[in-house]
Amino acid sequence: MTGDQAPPMRLKGAPSWLIGQVSAHSHRLVTERFAAADARGYHYRLLAALAEFGPASQAELGRRTGVDRSDVVAALNELAEKKLIERSPDPTDRRRNIITVTPEGRDHLSRLDGVLAQIQQDLCAPLSHPEREELIRLLTRIVDHHVRARTAESPGTK
Repeated sequence: MTGDQAPPMRLKGAPSWLIGQVSAHSHRLVTERFAAADARGYHYRLLAALAEFGPASQAELGRRTGVDRSDVVAALNELAEKKLIERSPDPTDRRRNIITVTPEGRDHLSRLDGVLAQIQQDLCAPLSHPEREELIRLLTRIVDHHVRARTAESPGTK
């Protein structure tokens, strides 16, 4: 970075600031590239969860993907309009819907896997393959630590 683009040294040594900068760049790449593929990040998360774990309720999908309940409903509506998912009443609780990915949804997810792979390549371009693996390992360790800490603090888990 040059002159007026360089952040203060205090920030350059702060992991929270660095992670925030990478996150903003990553978010921009995901938004732009998925939009070009007629999708959104939420679409990918929901389809990936359905493909990996099978049919699920809207609430379960929200918990698995970290998507807010109202955003889950909106994203599922978009996916349903495109025939990428199907909703059916839960036989054990008629107030709930069970969401299932369609064959078209699996095809779309496969195309999005390619888009996401290219995003990862572009985001991590300056890193070697071993450095990318190390970055993933370290970030996973940080995320897992904070998820465990948050779970331990949640009411009803003690």
